[in-house]
Amino acid sequence: MRFRLLRRRLTISAPRMAVRSALPWPFRWAVMALVFGFCAAIGLWAFQFGKDIAGIDADSAEQVVKLRSELSALQQRLASLQEERNKAVSVSDISLTQLTTERAAQERLASVNKTLESENQSLRADLGFFEKLIPAVGGSGMAIRGLHAEVLANGRQVKWQVLVIQPVKDAPEFNGRLELVFTGLQGGKPWTASLVEGAQALKLRQYARSEGLFDLPAQTQLKGVSAKVMDGAVTKASASIKL
Repeated sequence: MRFRLLRRRLTISAPRMAVRSALPWPFRWAVMALVFGFCAAIGLWAFQFGKDIAGIDADSAEQVVKLRSELSALQQRLASLQEERNKAVSVSDISLTQLTTERAAQERLASVNKTLESENQSLRADLGFFEKLIPAVGGSGMAIRGLHAEVLANGRQVKWQVLVIQPVKDAPEFNGRLELVFTGLQGGKPWTASLVEGAQALKLRQYARSEGLFDLPAQTQLKGVSAKVMDGAVTKASASIKL
């Protein structure tokens, strides 16, 4: 057995052996320090090389400060422009409100002007109506003046007007009624009709004016209109016109 072990150690089949040199720890730390120093030098060189490539030099800090100053000035200018814009918008809103108010006032004035024109036309019509009465003034008792009737453009209605006066100074108050009768032809035959609502109540001291619309039946041609002022069964005044 011992012979076999001895032969195994002395022949090729003997187990391998490793020879290591033992270095002292101070020498190992020195080697590591050299390696780290070399790596740091390479890193510093790479950093400086990168700065040179990027164009960053000693004046970069001053440029950054200058850029920051310019940025601050631009921000202040922007704030000033925004404030001016807000003021301009405010003035524009005020002007728009004033313009809207003026337009509304102009529309109201136009409406008032239109109303005044309509009233002016009505007054002119009244003036013409009363001018017809001038020759008749000076009579006595009750009188009908200005009996007027016209067929409207639609051909189905008649507009009528009657003015009743008492051409007497300090005339007593009169309470009676007004009757209207329309005459004409309907289908070629004589036709007569009164107001649908009947006689109208009439109250006056110096004068009273009545007017209205009367609907004509179909196929009716108006020929004349007559008016009567009645006091009970007594006829106080009458008038008639032909068309």
